Amino acid sequence: MLLHTRSWPLIHISLLLFLIRPLHAIPSIIPLNGTCHDTCGTIPLKYPFGSGFGCGHPDFARYIKCTYGTLQFSTGSGIYTVSSIDYSSGIIVISDPLMSTCSSMQNSGSFTIDRTSPFTIMPDNIFVLVGCSRTSPVFDRNADFCDTGSGLNACRGLYSCKGVIGIGLEPNAPISTCCVYDPIMSVGSGSGLGSGLDLPKLQCSSYSSIYGFGGDEGDPMKWQYGISLQFNDSYSYQSNACRNCEDSGGICGFSGLHASFACNCRNGVNSSINCYGRGYARNGTWKDKIQTTLSIAGFLLSWMIAFS
Repeated sequence: MLLHTRSWPLIHISLLLFLIRPLHAIPSIIPLNGTCHDTCGTIPLKYPFGSGFGCGHPDFARYIKCTYGTLQFSTGSGIYTVSSIDYSSGIIVISDPLMSTCSSMQNSGSFTIDRTSPFTIMPDNIFVLVGCSRTSPVFDRNADFCDTGSGLNACRGLYSCKGVIGIGLEPNAPISTCCVYDPIMSVGSGSGLGSGLDLPKLQCSSYSSIYGFGGDEGDPMKWQYGISLQFNDSYSYQSNACRNCEDSGGICGFSGLHASFACNCRNGVNSSINCYGRGYARNGTWKDKIQTTLSIAGFLLSWMIAFS
């Protein structure tokens, strides 16, 4: 009889642990990042991009995020607005608010790309440095940075704009202070161009980037101003898992200290595989299950103490 009485606390503890055990699995399905979204403003978001930390691929989350309905791209030189994303070609276009256009020119900041980032500057961009000093390193004849051929058409076009008064020039001023160059060729040259623009070092007032002429190369007001970047598509190693997640209505993301793949479901939970089989969560009853389990566990604990 004594042995039987002493065994009751052990039975109670076993039952208590058995009922509480499901609680250990709950934190793994509750996201730390909140809900991921498949759009930001009018821009669709697909893997590897995401609306915030925990969404998309972790290597992209540090550069791309959605802030108050505006998709932003961050680098060491500043924060820029994402104008568009073409997933089929792997191209993202960003806009620098301080970049010069035909209608508005002002002193610009620098623009750089992290060498380890999953983005590279598209060779189709036409970068134009305007209002440069005659002693600027871009005019070094031995370096041959400036395009003195067809590139001068971009200089002539911009210098014909009324916007040049913003950098202290008159419309149709001599283009001797303008340089069109290819930043891809200048990487590692030691000139300060690197993988972007260091305007103070280059001794230039501003820059403009043209990624398209809008069908009219002779009218700089119709040109498409912005910076087009190629994003690395080698991050598709999780493509099957991501496709499985998206087919189930989820959004691909990551979680945990090791940034493991996570399928963010629209009901506010996540999974390591997909959103199928989460019916109790989609019905919004997982909180009820937690409360029920806690109630039973509390009752058994009180009973165990009373009869011990």
